[in-house]
Amino acid sequence: MRLLVIDTATQALSVALLDDGVVVGRFHEIVGRGHAEALLPVIAALPDGGRADTIAVDVGPGSFTGVRIGIAAAKALGLAWHIPVHGFDALTLIAAKAAQTHEEGPLTVTLTGGHGELFWQSFASDGLTPLTPAASTPIAVLAEEASATMFYGPGADALVTAKGSGTAVTLYPDAADYPLIAALPPLPPTPIYGREADARPMAGGAPMLGDATP
Repeated sequence: MRLLVIDTATQALSVALLDDGVVVGRFHEIVGRGHAEALLPVIAALPDGGRADTIAVDVGPGSFTGVRIGIAAAKALGLAWHIPVHGFDALTLIAAKAAQTHEEGPLTVTLTGGHGELFWQSFASDGLTPLTPAASTPIAVLAEEASATMFYGPGADALVTAKGSGTAVTLYPDAADYPLIAALPPLPPTPIYGREADARPMAGGAPMLGDATP
């Protein structure tokens, strides 16, 4: 079975095509912005144009814009190819990767959030068992409260700097690592934003434009 994995929830643009769990095509690059313009050409450049039997997409938390871009593309391709689409979360994918080198004890994964906050979650040493719910916390507050000494993810450097101690391992979610979490129950292909959006309805119900994109 072929699986197309799409991850645009962070500054990384990461896509992989897996055949029975084996990576047969991959793109992974820290692009910052521009996911919307680059994603479909990257998929088209995969073997067989990325055609698969099912699609897995990162549903967050992460960049509000990035999460929506990935889900929209996954749903559009799923509709066009008549295949199912399911989600997975960014924090767990990073935790599963971190667990391969993490020595012992709980591990904490951090993602850059907006307005000086980090998305974060702690996991058991297997990287698959959550010990806390995913949350969004101001960096200064998290620096005071976090007891771990090893931090993983795109937000790790900022947290260690704020703490003045600890070790940061910068890991971005990589679509090719999906087999590490393939046994977990799939999520619905709907966004996990991790916190409320910045946009608020105007008086009279007209929506405000804007987006909190880390």
